Amino acid sequence: MRLLLTLPALFCLAAALPEPDYHELDLPPHEYHTRQPRDRFSRMKAELEAGRIPVDGSSEKAFVISLLRVLEIPVTSQMLVFSTTSLQLRLITPANPRALYFNEESYLGWVPGGRIEVLSLDPELGAVFYIFDPPRDGRPVRVERSERCMNCHAGDDTGRVPGIVVKSVVPGPTGGSLDTLRLGQAGHGTPFEQRFGGWYVTGHNEISPWGNIVGRFSGGQIQKTTIVPGTLFDFGRYPVATSDILPQLLHEHQAGFVNRVVEAGYRARTYLHADGRQLSAAHATVLDEQARLVTRYLLFADEVPLHSGMEVDPAFQADFLKTRRAAPGGAALKDFDLQTRLFRNRCSYMIYNPIFAALPPELKQRIYTVLGSALSPLRPHPEYAYLPAAEKQAIHTILKATLPDLPAQW
Repeated sequence: MRLLLTLPALFCLAAALPEPDYHELDLPPHEYHTRQPRDRFSRMKAELEAGRIPVDGSSEKAFVISLLRVLEIPVTSQMLVFSTTSLQLRLITPANPRALYFNEESYLGWVPGGRIEVLSLDPELGAVFYIFDPPRDGRPVRVERSERCMNCHAGDDTGRVPGIVVKSVVPGPTGGSLDTLRLGQAGHGTPFEQRFGGWYVTGHNEISPWGNIVGRFSGGQIQKTTIVPGTLFDFGRYPVATSDILPQLLHEHQAGFVNRVVEAGYRARTYLHADGRQLSAAHATVLDEQARLVTRYLLFADEVPLHSGMEVDPAFQADFLKTRRAAPGGAALKDFDLQTRLFRNRCSYMIYNPIFAALPPELKQRIYTVLGSALSPLRPHPEYAYLPAAEKQAIHTILKATLPDLPAQW
């Protein structure tokens, strides 16, 4: 498979270099389809199919709950989407929304009456996709690695690498799209007026005009109708009775992180393979810029501010905080603000993710250098002037205490 990509900036730097770029997913060093994945779901797949993992097959809902438990994904992360932006579009309507659940490494989708979809993050390959039926009539689970997912999940929305897509559209009464709202890649910098189209949103929903909305064309204009979550379907069919705003904000943040870091990793591995581990000057320059872009995202440089305090589901908030990594003083990257921004200490908790940990040292050390400069109290970096000195110090302290491979001099 060859995915075409135009990179004017890169070609200006390296027009004379004949080697393939990072979009050649099936060529060395990536070998996306032939290399054995090392993500969590791939490692457990054989055990699940053999019936050696305890899951409840008494109903679709029971199976989903038990599989989420095995994957350590909180049911409270549930988000309900009713636009037909999925492989199973024929089943999805405002009366039968698709449910999505996630943690930092695994994402599970389910349409009642349909199939289970799993997106699992491999440290180097990025997103790996699986689809399978819930166990019915006592039949065993048979998991299929999905190729069709790559049609959307390795396109412009993800930087042409296997990643996470978050669609936002104006759906019609049956879920089909009347208009596309989102422009550009997903992430915490996406304006709220481009988010949540086609999604049910419970809790605080004043930050976007598109959650819980279906549209109709009238006189050449889209007329909006609000649907109260749970009026066209029974919440009892799903594990929990929420589609909370906080999981949706975190899902957006994580998607932006995953896509940017996976793309940077593909670039770095391609260049190192082509250059025999000795980076050319042109490729080193590109990785310098990638380090800057990843650091900006890590430090929420372009985060869209919250307009007011957030009303969120306390059950999900508690589940999310169960995995916080605290420094000796008690502060952690997962500590929420939810007044004017997502987090009190603006450095992404996704820095602990295996896709970041597995970045080639030649790239990761560049990121650590830029990150150290951004947080330095001695030579304040103008690009990060939005971070107060106390917050920079708090982030620096947390990272020093919780991130094991920082440079000794950091």
